Amino acid sequence: MASIYRTCPRSGLQFESNAEKLMIANAVAAVVFLLIGGILAIGVVLTRWPAVHWLEADTFYKVLTAHGIDMLIFWIIFFEIAVLYFCSSTLLRCRLATPKIAWLAFALMVIGAVVNNIAVYQGGSSVMMTSYVPMMAAPSFYLGLILFAVGALIGCFVFFGTLVVAKRDKTYQGSVPLVTFGAITACIIAVFTIVSGAIILIPTFLKSVGVIEHVDALVYRTIWWAFGHSSQQINVAAHISIWYAVAAIAFGAKPMSERVSRGAFLLYILFLQLASAHHLLADPGMSTEWKVVNTSYFMYFAVLASMIHGLTIPGAMEVAQRQKGYDKGLFEWLRRAPWGNPVFAGVFISLIGFGFLGGISGVMMGTEQLNMIIHNTIYVPGHFHATVVVGTTLSFMALTFYLIPVLFRREMINPKLAQWQPWLFGLSMYFFCLVMMGAGTLGVSRRHWDMAFAGNALAYEWPGAAYLMMGLVGIAGLGAIIGGAIYIWITVGSLLWGKRLDAGRESREPTPIPPTAPTLAVQSYGSLGFAAPGTFVLAIIFLVSFVLYYFINWKYLSTLWGLS
Repeated sequence: MASIYRTCPRSGLQFESNAEKLMIANAVAAVVFLLIGGILAIGVVLTRWPAVHWLEADTFYKVLTAHGIDMLIFWIIFFEIAVLYFCSSTLLRCRLATPKIAWLAFALMVIGAVVNNIAVYQGGSSVMMTSYVPMMAAPSFYLGLILFAVGALIGCFVFFGTLVVAKRDKTYQGSVPLVTFGAITACIIAVFTIVSGAIILIPTFLKSVGVIEHVDALVYRTIWWAFGHSSQQINVAAHISIWYAVAAIAFGAKPMSERVSRGAFLLYILFLQLASAHHLLADPGMSTEWKVVNTSYFMYFAVLASMIHGLTIPGAMEVAQRQKGYDKGLFEWLRRAPWGNPVFAGVFISLIGFGFLGGISGVMMGTEQLNMIIHNTIYVPGHFHATVVVGTTLSFMALTFYLIPVLFRREMINPKLAQWQPWLFGLSMYFFCLVMMGAGTLGVSRRHWDMAFAGNALAYEWPGAAYLMMGLVGIAGLGAIIGGAIYIWITVGSLLWGKRLDAGRESREPTPIPPTAPTLAVQSYGSLGFAAPGTFVLAIIFLVSFVLYYFINWKYLSTLWGLS
């Protein structure tokens, strides 16, 4: 397939024809599964809302299984493959390596996702996303996941091949751009993650068809979480790369220190997957030494990396704003930011929510002793909705609004509605996560269909606050679902009915990235000479919030065992 290179007149980005088609295909597939997962979320939310309690138990577990897999695996990984092709072919201005193999990867992913969904809807496979043995699903459930994983793995290798093409054809000079470097980080973690999934899902599939007799439950859990939780680490590296990209798009911002930012990404490769251990802290088969090392000393390097990104990205925005003259006081740069632009608003709401809600709660959960308080409560989905939904999904939504005119070449419909979408979706999810974590702190179970355990001989009477919080979970969840529906309406509507925009100039050869001008030295602002004093104050607020919340949970722990 011959390559045609299109230069977008609105962004200056150059799209190679094969990569462009694959990006569109993967992004569209992602939105389809987001739509399916969003519809299923209605059933989950209205059932966990005690006053409504909509679905019967068997239907609820079926819906919850499909919702988890469609949202946490299919929606996100389809979109991430599109991001990988964008960060390689488009940002490096080169052709996509092996487009035919890339289409094979896409086909395997689609077939796998469809097969898995059919298995769940047919019944007999309501095993949740974790699909723990010995509770078995239908063989097609595991086969679908394996096919999808193989396709995603092939997509990762196409990304690496594209980097080789760019290097060989010298379409860029020096190091790859920081956003591409972040995508490389995500892809390296993805290979580890997908291989881990294959290592345990293949024998589980063989057990489901009767080829082997036994899969050890502890071995399954240990290896599966190298897939299940590490998939979120792919998301972290990917959405942080998007944050850097949007900082450049919205402000022309440059990293405060590109070397430090690259070092933080390297820390992710070395240490981020160790966070998987916090799902195993209640397992008796793991030694105390293993648990302590994985959830403290080593994992703190990954926490350090996230805090570096959390400082440098808004810091870069602040420096860029101050250079434009928005330098009065600590926060004029933030007040004068383009809050009406859904690309920026979505990313900044995502950044704050991911750090304060997902980051603080994640470190608390990763502490062995504190993990015991909330290990199997609804606090856990409260945490991962803060990371996967507020952090990753909202970032992907924000990037979509940028790509509609740039990649899809359509004018966005309902631009006013698009301005409100990140606020409705993001703030609803903030509240959703907070009240869910509050209910979990009171002990509400994570997966049980009926929090009241009605009809059971040993039913537990929850305090009224627990029922109130779960009711608020339902209300906030519906708000987030409406926000997600608006995103899908704008995205699909723009592709179908949006005004077609000028495609731009086309050529048979790529235009190499011109040599960049030397980066200007960062000026000093503020009475203490900080380059980004407002960001520094936000970082101090984050640190104080973290310390207070961390020790409040130690106080909770101390109340569990009285001293005689």
